[in-house]
Amino acid sequence: MLQLQVTFLVSSKFDAAAETGRRVVLTGFDIENIVRTAIRLKKLSLASENLLIKPKDMSRFEDHELIILETGRMGEPINGLRKMSIGRHRYVEIKEGDLVYIVTTPSIAKEAVMARVENMVYQAGGVVKPITHSLRVSGHGNARDLQLMINLLQPKYLFPIQGEYRELDAHAKAAMAVGMLPERIFIPKKGTTMSYEHGDFVPSGAVTAGDVLIDGNAIGDVGNVVLRDRKVLSEDGIFIVAITVNRREKKIIAKARVHTRGFVYLKKSRDILRESTELVNQTVEDYLQGEELIGQNSKVRYVIICPSSSLTKPSVAQLSYQ
Repeated sequence: MLQLQVTFLVSSKFDAAAETGRRVVLTGFDIENIVRTAIRLKKLSLASENLLIKPKDMSRFEDHELIILETGRMGEPINGLRKMSIGRHRYVEIKEGDLVYIVTTPSIAKEAVMARVENMVYQAGGVVKPITHSLRVSGHGNARDLQLMINLLQPKYLFPIQGEYRELDAHAKAAMAVGMLPERIFIPKKGTTMSYEHGDFVPSGAVTAGDVLIDGNAIGDVGNVVLRDRKVLSEDGIFIVAITVNRREKKIIAKARVHTRGFVYLKKSRDILRESTELVNQTVEDYLQGEELIGQNSKVRYVIICPSSSLTKPSVAQLSYQ
């Protein structure tokens, strides 16, 4: 894979730089490791020792005398381009007239991110030309690469991994096309365990697999009730009323105060909140008149809390005594 990447993706860039009188700068850690290793193993040769320069030496050359090769995680230079476009990259800042040539096909989950980065490059004055307009290039092996690996390794069993089910199925079909038997190709469901018994693989059970929910310092123990409550609050907001009463004298000491979040726009809903406050005060007074005394000198603070979708049925929770 190293020789393939260097020969077909990197070597041509060095040849073009030599023909046009440019210097090549490597600003990505991965690409620098690949190139240095390829040169050491004599898998890549340079037309001149001066062709490759260090990033700190870029200031000695004009912009039109440089070619900058940038790679990122999984071969996608998204983060590096973003930093270049906003002036936060360690060595490079995209300027008016710069050409950014993206020679990789973004992963399926990265198209939206790549589109935003392209916009940032244009805002910085650069121009973007993705290779995907005329060619699809991927760091993943194609069907022939996978078949070549199968022919070289001659596996007895095959477990396609990495990707959507349709891609796993395509891998399996590519293996069958070069002679693998269907009964020796397994695409287990998520969490399924396989055991090697009596010379063959068989399903042996299942383990918990999937997304893990993290809540603060707790991992994996967020209950369904908590998630349900969060969903309700995110959709309806919350309506809170606090009121303090003296149970001995059966009267309200501090009138009700209403607090809302995600319910209504306060500046345009003052009448609603005022009427709600009056309704709560009257409801609590009626409640006190029919209540049995709990203590001789008890002052109780009540809070009425409910999602805004259930305001007709508030619950009264006794929070504290003074």
